[in-house]
Amino acid sequence: MKKQKQIQPFNPFDLLSEELVFIILDLIAQNPVDLKSFSLTCKWFYHVESKNRRTLKPLRSEFLPRVLTRYPNSSHLDLTFCPRVTDNALRAIADFCGPALRSLDLSRSGAFSAAGLLSVAVKCVNLVEIDLSNATEMRDAAAAVVAEARNLERLRLGRCKLLTDMGIGCIAVGCRKLSLVGLKWCVGVGDLGAGLLALKCKGLRSLDLSYLPITGKCLDDILKLQHLEELLLEGCFGIDDDSLSSLRHEHECKSLKKLDVSSCQNLTHRGLTSLLSAAGCLQQLVLAHGSSVISSDFANCLKKTSSLQSITLDGCSITSDGLKAIGILCKALKELSLSKCLGVTDEDLSSLVMKQKGLRKLDITCCRKLTGVSIAQIANSCPSLISLKMESCSLVPRDAFVLIGQKCRFLKKLDLTDNEIDEEGLKSISGCLSLSSLKVGICLNITDKGLSYVGTACSDLRELDLYRSAGITDVGVSSIARGCSNLETINISYCKDITDKSLVSLSKCSRLNTLECRGCPLVTSMGVAAVAVGCKRLAKLDVKKCQNINDSAMLTLAHFSPCLKQISVSETGVTDVGLMSLGNIGCLQNVAVVQSSGLTPSGLTASLLALGALRKLKLHSSFKTLLPLQLIYHMEARGCAFLWKDQTPQEELDPKYWKLQLEDYAPLE
Repeated sequence: MKKQKQIQPFNPFDLLSEELVFIILDLIAQNPVDLKSFSLTCKWFYHVESKNRRTLKPLRSEFLPRVLTRYPNSSHLDLTFCPRVTDNALRAIADFCGPALRSLDLSRSGAFSAAGLLSVAVKCVNLVEIDLSNATEMRDAAAAVVAEARNLERLRLGRCKLLTDMGIGCIAVGCRKLSLVGLKWCVGVGDLGAGLLALKCKGLRSLDLSYLPITGKCLDDILKLQHLEELLLEGCFGIDDDSLSSLRHEHECKSLKKLDVSSCQNLTHRGLTSLLSAAGCLQQLVLAHGSSVISSDFANCLKKTSSLQSITLDGCSITSDGLKAIGILCKALKELSLSKCLGVTDEDLSSLVMKQKGLRKLDITCCRKLTGVSIAQIANSCPSLISLKMESCSLVPRDAFVLIGQKCRFLKKLDLTDNEIDEEGLKSISGCLSLSSLKVGICLNITDKGLSYVGTACSDLRELDLYRSAGITDVGVSSIARGCSNLETINISYCKDITDKSLVSLSKCSRLNTLECRGCPLVTSMGVAAVAVGCKRLAKLDVKKCQNINDSAMLTLAHFSPCLKQISVSETGVTDVGLMSLGNIGCLQNVAVVQSSGLTPSGLTASLLALGALRKLKLHSSFKTLLPLQLIYHMEARGCAFLWKDQTPQEELDPKYWKLQLEDYAPLE
C-alpha cells in the first residue's frame, strides 16, 4: 500500500518577511531573555535572529569563536564583561569579523598587547570606534599599532598612564579621521601630544584632556579647530592665567559648544576671559570646584558668550554680585548648577531666577542658607522646570513643596532628599504627571498616604528613592507598584517596617532592574524570590543587613535572574551553598559578602572558582589569611579585584554616619 504524504500544518509565521521580523527583533532587543526566547521558538526564528544581531556583549572571551560564528553580521562588539581578553581572542575577532566590525569596547578588559591590537587594526579596516580606557599597561608601541586603523573616528584612552607624546603623535599622524579623542588621566601626554592631535586631526569634534600636565601652549592650535564642539580640561593645573594670556585669537573657535575647566585651581577670571574670547558661541560652561570666588569680575568674563545656556558652578564660593551678574549677562540660560556653593542666599537666587524665566534645570543641593522665599520665587518664575535638585535645603518649610507642585507641572526629575516635605507636599507634586525620578530619602515626614498620591498619578515614574524615610510601610510601596508599572529603580533601604509584601508587589514591575532594601530586617527570602521570578531584568540587588535572607533566595536568583550583575549579601544568612549557586549567573561581576558567619574558607574557595565573570569582590579582612594565596593570584589574574573590609561596628552608632556614609547611599560600586 502506497504511503500517503504527510501534510505539513500551516505556519502563520511563513507570511512574515525577514524585514518585518527584523523590526520586531529591534523592539525586543533591550531584553536578552526575550531575544533568547524568540530565537528558540523555531529554526527559522533562530536563523533570522542570528542574521539580525549587530551588537554582541559576550560573557567569556573563550567563547568568542562560537559566538561570532553564530552571529556573522556583528558590527559592534562590547567586551566589558570579559576581564581578560588575550591576543588570541583579538586575533579571533579579526578573523571572524574582518571588515564588518565597526566598534570595539575593551575598556574593562586586560591581558592583550600590541600584537593582538595589530591584527584588529589590519583586518578590521572599517573600524571607526575603539575604547581602550583603563589599559594601564598600554605603551607607545601599542599606540603605534592603533594608528594602523586608518578609518578610526572615535578613540578613548582614559587612564592609559604609560602613553607619552610619541604614542599620541603616531595616532595623530595615522588616524586623520578622528572626531573624538579621550585622554583623561593619560598623565604622560603633554602639550606636544595634544598639539599634534590638533594639527593633524582637523575634524576633531570632542577632545578630553582632563588631568593632563598641559599648559595654555597647546590651546592655540586646539582653538583653531573649525569643528571642535567639546573641550574638556578638568583638573589641568598647568593651565593658568599666564599661560592663557599669550593666546592668539585670530582664529575664533565658533564651533565650540561645551568647555569644562572644573578643578583648574590656577585659573582666575583673567585667564578665563582670555579663553572665552575665543569661544563666542559657547553653550555649556563647567567651572565646578575652582579656587577662585565667583564675583562680578569673574562673571563679567561671560559678556562675549551671549549664547551660553548651561553653567555648572558646583563647589564654588559665590558672591552676591557674582550671582546677580550671571543673571543679567546670561540671557539664554537654561541650566544652572549651584550644588554645594557657599554664599548663595534667598536674595541672590531670587534676583537671578526672576531674570531667567526660561530655566529648565536647577541644582541647589546643599545650599543651606535658602528658605521658602527663594523656593517660592523659583516656582513662580520658572514654570518650565523639568529638573530640580535641592537635597539638604533644611530651612525650606513644608508649604514650599506644595507650591513647587502647583507651579512646576512639567517636572521630570525631582530630588528632595533630606528635606521637610510631608504628605501634602507629595500630593501637590503628584500633579507633575511627567515625573520620572523622585528622590525623597531621609524625609521623615512623608507617609504612605503621600506615596499613594504619587502612585495614583505618576504612571511614568522610573526611579524612586525612599532611603531611610522611616514613615513608609508596605502600603505606600504597594501603591507605587500598582500605579507605576514602568518602575526601574527603587531604594527602600533602612525603611524598617518594610516586609515581603512590598517585594511581592514590586515583582509585578517587570522592568525593575535595581532594588536596594539594605537594613530591612523584616524582609525574607520569600520576598527576594518573588522579585527574582517577576523581574527578569534585575541587575543590581542590595540586601545587606537583611538577616532573614538565606540560601533559598540565592538559589531562586541563580535560576531566574540571568541579568544580575551586582549583589550585596553582607550580614545575611547566606552560606557557601547560596554563594556557590550564584555561579550560575553568567554576568555577575560585583559581589559584596562581608561579615557573613555562614561562609567557610573551603566553601568560599569553591564559590570563587564558580563565579567566572567576577570583577570585584568585597570580603572581610579575616579571609585574607584563610584563603589560599594561589586562589587569590588566580582570581586577580582572571581580572578580579579584592576589597578587604574591616568596618568597626562602633562607627555605625554615630548619627552622622547614617547621614553622611556615602557607601550606604551610593550604588554598590
